[in-house]
Amino acid sequence: MDVKFLGNPVTLEGHHINVGDLAPDFLVVNHDLRTISAENFRGKRIYVSVPSIDTEVCDREVRRFNEEATACKDVKVYVISMDLPFAQKRWCGAAGIENVEVYSDYKDRNFGENYGTYVSEIGLLARAIFVINEDNHVVYAEYCEEISHEPHYEEALKALKDC
Repeated sequence: MDVKFLGNPVTLEGHHINVGDLAPDFLVVNHDLRTISAENFRGKRIYVSVPSIDTEVCDREVRRFNEEATACKDVKVYVISMDLPFAQKRWCGAAGIENVEVYSDYKDRNFGENYGTYVSEIGLLARAIFVINEDNHVVYAEYCEEISHEPHYEEALKALKDC
């Protein structure tokens, strides 16, 4: 899989996720600096991997999922970035984000490793979307070919409604 950042090829480290895979567990850090396991995330859900929520493209993406994906019944949206939890909390408060939970992978890079989104050249996560069904299987996986571009929202939302 060829992924680029601002037109330059980058290396994604970790395990590449495919449709049909069992969703791997991972550890992330919440706003209170507590380590949280994905075992706490059950049911239909979307994992949204972004480089930094405090950028224009990521801002639009998180806001869109905050509005659209959470309108689907019984769905949780989890955004994961390398941003520090303090910055995430500040951004969510300023942006009025209430329907999406935001977590940091800064400490262990565990999500990045288990979902193949850690970009070694820049130390950030690649832009990717993973839709997980109630049986904990991946029903949609998208690694954006250009990290600075938005994902295919309609495809991810359709996969969510179909699962």
